[in-house]
Amino acid sequence: MERSTEVRSWLRCYRCWSQNLEVQLHYEGIHRIDPETGERTEVVDEMQEAVVQCLECMHDQPHLGFHNGRVEPIEDRWERMITGTPWIASCTVTVGADEVETCSGPDAGDALSYAAFGDHGTREFFTHVRFHKHDDERIVVHLLVELYARSAEEATEVLEQAARGTLAITSLAEESRPPASTGRSTH
Repeated sequence: MERSTEVRSWLRCYRCWSQNLEVQLHYEGIHRIDPETGERTEVVDEMQEAVVQCLECMHDQPHLGFHNGRVEPIEDRWERMITGTPWIASCTVTVGADEVETCSGPDAGDALSYAAFGDHGTREFFTHVRFHKHDDERIVVHLLVELYARSAEEATEVLEQAARGTLAITSLAEESRPPASTGRSTH
């Protein structure tokens, strides 16, 4: 495949189709210093985290990563998110109470979403925790989840693979894709 065609197929926002993207790079490193020159001599430890974000709609792009100085697609999800449509699931996930960092206060929604779906619940899915209930040593989290998939079967499979506890899907409906970006940001 020609490189320009290959890049055009995934190098865009999965929500609004804009190609106006930026990468936010966070780096931490521990380096040894040469006592003679003051220059860095050895990398002891380093950690790099990158998030690609759309500048039009401000959504993170979980189908894109940053590797070797360039943005690249994440193989197990870019095609599903670019060619798929949004699906809305009403579901519950039952997790151990020790899996939930907090279930009250301003961080409760993120903590419950993370307990239910891990990183998918905080980065790839749009989750809305409707409520939760305690059941002995378990917590049942009731959520509305928006995710991108090419079929109902794929949406169900993605939810099942991401669930960090017992999943029950009560409804699943396909939505229409948001309109493409016009390039005129209202932000």
